[in-house]
Amino acid sequence: MPYLRIVLFLFISLNMSGNESITGPSLRAKKKILALTKEAAYFLSEANYEKSFSTSRLSLQQALAINDDYLIAKSYNNIAATYEDLSEFEKAILYYKKGLVYANKTANDTIKNAINNNLGNVYCFEKEQFDKGLDYYNKSVEYGYKMADTSQLYITELNLAWAYFYSKNFEKGKPHLDFINLHKNKYADKTTTAALNMLNGMYFGNRSEYEKARSFFLVAIKLGNEVGEKSDLADTHEEYAMLLMKMGNYKEAYENLLIYNDIRKKLEDSEKLRKANMVGINLELDEYKRKVDVIELEKELQYESLQQSRIIVLLFVIISGVFLLLIYLLYRNYKFKRKKNLELILANEQLSVAKKNAEVASELKSQFVSTITHELRTPLYGVLGITNMLLDEHKELANSPHLGSLKFSARYLLSLVNDVLQINKIEENRIVLENLTFNISDEINMIKNSLSFIAKNHTNSINVNIDPSIPEYLIGDKLRFAQILINLVSNALKFTKNGEVNINANLRKVEDRWHFIEFEIQDNGLGIAEEDQEKIFEKFVQLGRKEIDYQGTGLGLSIVKRLLELFNSTISLESKIGVGTTFTFTIAFDCDPIKTINLINNIQVDLSTGQVFNVLVVDDNSINQLITKKIVEKHNYKCTVVDSGLAAIEILDKIKFDAILMDINMPVMNGFETTRIIRKKNITTPIIALTAFDKEEVSEEAISAGMNDILIKPFAPALLVKTINQLIFRVKEAPLV
Repeated sequence: MPYLRIVLFLFISLNMSGNESITGPSLRAKKKILALTKEAAYFLSEANYEKSFSTSRLSLQQALAINDDYLIAKSYNNIAATYEDLSEFEKAILYYKKGLVYANKTANDTIKNAINNNLGNVYCFEKEQFDKGLDYYNKSVEYGYKMADTSQLYITELNLAWAYFYSKNFEKGKPHLDFINLHKNKYADKTTTAALNMLNGMYFGNRSEYEKARSFFLVAIKLGNEVGEKSDLADTHEEYAMLLMKMGNYKEAYENLLIYNDIRKKLEDSEKLRKANMVGINLELDEYKRKVDVIELEKELQYESLQQSRIIVLLFVIISGVFLLLIYLLYRNYKFKRKKNLELILANEQLSVAKKNAEVASELKSQFVSTITHELRTPLYGVLGITNMLLDEHKELANSPHLGSLKFSARYLLSLVNDVLQINKIEENRIVLENLTFNISDEINMIKNSLSFIAKNHTNSINVNIDPSIPEYLIGDKLRFAQILINLVSNALKFTKNGEVNINANLRKVEDRWHFIEFEIQDNGLGIAEEDQEKIFEKFVQLGRKEIDYQGTGLGLSIVKRLLELFNSTISLESKIGVGTTFTFTIAFDCDPIKTINLINNIQVDLSTGQVFNVLVVDDNSINQLITKKIVEKHNYKCTVVDSGLAAIEILDKIKFDAILMDINMPVMNGFETTRIIRKKNITTPIIALTAFDKEEVSEEAISAGMNDILIKPFAPALLVKTINQLIFRVKEAPLV
């Protein structure tokens, strides 16, 4: 079905310009934009996705500049179709809906027909949400009859018949099948004729008219082989096999199932090569909770000590005043006063010592958190890296429970380290919100993908619903926003089994440039008792902990509450035992339309450049050397490894590299010192710091030393490759001075 849908889209895209009148002073500009949309559709038909995206972005930018709703809708339609062909169905739906918003502002029924048809395709055949898909198809049919364009009606009617038959509702699909059969001689080509014969075979097979159904299937298979559309051919063999089983012809049914499986496997293999593998896991670990408890207990004791010291100071002031009054009255009390003064001086000295001890303890706590973070991240980089190497080099171990448990435990420990570091930063008021431009749909869908492992373990599904009226680009701290969502969604997934978690984002109001967006995280899991609902936002609170699946630090919701306070926001919840829980919060994001137009060119698509770069790795740890080298060479880059800063300086005098990956914590000469010497030699090669220290601890010195970027171990291989590419191209594209 996917191939047929794209052909139908291209047909509509290349022909829907006829009904739109292009007049006025901007005639030349509109003709130019219209030509760009046709060019983008052509590139999509040739599977040249990079050019399709770049051309669509250009047409969208120019259409927005002249405020032409029709051309904006066409541009969004092209972008959505490209995402659909790349199997990015959530993004495809988002951009189709954006296009529909602008299409509905026009009087052009052709583009409304096209976008409704395309949304019907995605919802019916990719999301299997037939009610939504059929609604869009029916809207498309309404516009088709309104235009009296039987050619476009033929396409949508074919989709409708297929959707009804696919959901086993043959009686509702029959009128649409009759329409297609009536007009096939005028509008059908080999692809649609093959599909039509398959639909006829399905219908007559359902009516037990087996021989008639068989003849249609044979014609469909013959045409399918001629056209070469593998997805539709696979569906035809599968439906034909089901018919043969009803007829009792099990041998031939088995043969057709073998053909179906062979075609489907080839399609799946090619799909795997095309899809980006973005799997990330945000887990929590309880193994080091005892240490965190000790730190917090020390903090409480220090606080009590300071309170007692303040009381002593107050008593000192009072007693001193009393003694000053008494000295005028009673000389005989002079010795007593002197004695008390000495005692108070001693108490004050003890107070000063206690204060210094408290300050030292607080500093030791911060140093402890920093040290334990670095010391844990370094071996975790080795554990995760070696696990990935084993899985890459020994495909037979892909399903090994031991390797899976090892990787799970390492990621779990990393989650704990990050939680402890995060709560420590918040308590010390070291977090300042950043203002960065980001795409809210991309951020939410990335979070959804990163938590797919937890969802799969509990047989849950994650649904994302984003209000189309939310601007495409917002300004705010996307990192802290992502941390809030990850904590809430992962928490919902852990306490839900065989259910679903919904992420809803709706625009509530707009004040000047501020867009107030309400987020809801809904689940149908265990629920939270009313008496426990206030406790869950406290540190280390874990309710109903009876199973191993619920282990964690108890810091997640506490972090969420404190981060939302930085956004001047609060969080509320509604929950019922056995029904589920809904968390709700609102964040105001800035939106600058001028920046939005400039950032349209930054719609990201992960397409490999195919260029080979020469990378130098500087690291004294042999395990880290092995892992980093494997990551670099896996992406077809050349890699040279040295074990010290001195060795790096020597080799740079002989060989030119495209990028340098520099460890910071090395003996004799650390990464900062090595980088300063390299920059003094006027070597401009991009240098990326690889470190287990927290980024905020080393950023200032890294920048002053001349480093270009910092990655914290353990990092995702894709992030390393992306960072290398960006820095290399930035250097190459820099103007000469």
